[in-house]
Amino acid sequence: MEEWLTTYEAAKLANLDPDYIRKLVRAEKIKGRKWGQSWQVQRASLLDYVRRTYSKGNKRGPKKIDKS
Repeated sequence: MEEWLTTYEAAKLANLDPDYIRKLVRAEKIKGRKWGQSWQVQRASLLDYVRRTYSKGNKRGPKKIDKS
């Protein structure tokens, strides 16, 4: 069974801003869904994204996403 997190829970887990989590979902970098008025993020997808981002040797974290 998939575990879903709110953007705030996901942000706390990944040490990122909730707005950035929403941008990642909209950019399809992580799996998410709109549930009512809030976004939910698939936990496994978020953890995979964090692993991929930091395993590339990027010590500063994820790259910025185009805001368009």
